[in-house]
Amino acid sequence: MEIQMKQDELIVSKTDTKGRITYGNFYFISISGYSEQELLNAPHNILRHPDMPRVIFKLLWDRIQAKKYINAYVKNLTKNGDYYWVFANVTASLDVHGNIIGYYSVRRAPSVRGINIIEKLYKELRQAEASGGISASLKILEKQLQQEGQNYDEFILNLQK
Repeated sequence: MEIQMKQDELIVSKTDTKGRITYGNFYFISISGYSEQELLNAPHNILRHPDMPRVIFKLLWDRIQAKKYINAYVKNLTKNGDYYWVFANVTASLDVHGNIIGYYSVRRAPSVRGINIIEKLYKELRQAEASGGISASLKILEKQLQQEGQNYDEFILNLQK
């Protein structure tokens, strides 16, 4: 069953450099269905929905490990098997010397228009991954961006408008 994220709420979480959860705000804990104790030190991918294409997480990790931010539509899985969509902004947390010490994510409610487009694209990406791996889905994503005449960031941000 789909859970709708509240328009006026933000989901906030932090992880260490290995992606283990070190902090989650109340809304994050509440919507996930897990207790705070279950989430702390758990891998953030405990929430990964099987409908998510691997290429999106490859892009995410490539960006944040390069100390760049990324926005993405993400479908998350709750403890009881429900799901919810988010529009995520993920960044690296840096120490005073510029070293990555963890990651920080703020998620807000996604646009309905964005989800309608992303669900179709993600299905196509997953199908490509099933037969040709991440490189096959990346080619499809790049073709989509070329057809739109936008880079990834422009495409994703325009879906949220």
